[in-house]
Amino acid sequence: MSDRSKQLLTNGSIIATGLVLLGLMAWGLLTFLNTGSQDGQASDGGTPTSTADASPLPLPREGVSPLDFRLGDCFKDFDPNATSSTLVACDTEHSAQLVAVHHYPEGDAYPGQDALRNKGREVCQGAKLNGAEANYVLLQRTAFPSTTSWETGDRRVDCYVTADAGNVIKENLLP
Repeated sequence: MSDRSKQLLTNGSIIATGLVLLGLMAWGLLTFLNTGSQDGQASDGGTPTSTADASPLPLPREGVSPLDFRLGDCFKDFDPNATSSTLVACDTEHSAQLVAVHHYPEGDAYPGQDALRNKGREVCQGAKLNGAEANYVLLQRTAFPSTTSWETGDRRVDCYVTADAGNVIKENLLP
């Protein structure tokens, strides 16, 4: 084999190795971004299998918009009608947890309040909890878009379990 052939073979190996490494880095970055995105939530109203979707940012966090809630998030002093809430770690005292989410497709027409209320019930009934809910007196609450918020892109139907007795839940309720 000539020196020129050896040099071409070496250069080709270096380029191929570089492309493989670049591809692996791109794959890793995409995987990281996808696991941290809200789009990873159940789009069919399905139930969560883990709380990996819960907010990865430091807690507690005040002033979080309902549109930024993530499956598995836990809330202190939860008010379902508030325009913002305080997120806390689920192993600290809290009054509610987001246990299921359904996203309507972007192009769907507003289905109406009755249909959204029924979808909320369906989403809550399908939520799988880990058995710790037996330690508390809990209610299911739903939140769904108004016609106004629908027009601005809100397509979420959320199911929460709440404790009316205040911040008494001290554990994660999702498997």
